[in-house]
Amino acid sequence: MTTISVVYHSGYGHTEVVALAVGEGVKKAGASLHMIKVGPDGSILDADWEHLNSSNAIIFGAPTYMGSVSGPFKMFMDATSKIWFTKGWENKLAGGFTNSLSMSGDKLNSLFQMAVLAAQHGMIWVSQAEANASTSEAGKSGDNASINRIGSYMGVMTQADNVAPDQSPNSGDLETARRYGARIAESAKRWG
Repeated sequence: MTTISVVYHSGYGHTEVVALAVGEGVKKAGASLHMIKVGPDGSILDADWEHLNSSNAIIFGAPTYMGSVSGPFKMFMDATSKIWFTKGWENKLAGGFTNSLSMSGDKLNSLFQMAVLAAQHGMIWVSQAEANASTSEAGKSGDNASINRIGSYMGVMTQADNVAPDQSPNSGDLETARRYGARIAESAKRWG
């Protein structure tokens, strides 16, 4: 069976809501799912490393703080160097998502950081394929619940207001995340 791991850090709970939506998409596409939460110190459990190593694809997720991935997620990224030495993730599929308070927040830089991490490991990055909200009728009418309203193709970008995670990000952002999880699961099935 195709196995996908979603490894993410969430500082205030909003990125975790997005991670869970990505996971829903993975499961809907019929793949096995491992959700791995990065701790405040950048650590994950030994069993989580084993899940990452045995997965067909890894989806990275982190909030964007100050134009970059969160500090704990960066510590996780640095810890993957032990796997890099053995080429343990070479030819796995990879993807990423990020969330911030503002519409931009320089989230693209966070996705670039994740894509470079994947490239360093010899992974194959899967882009986000949903049409930008501005090309849809909902987007033209200013509907904030439209798919890919931020217009990211590198991965999923979501925006959360400074409210409880059960109120934000909005339904369009979460549906974009679900579709991305499904896309990566379907790609992993085709890839191998």
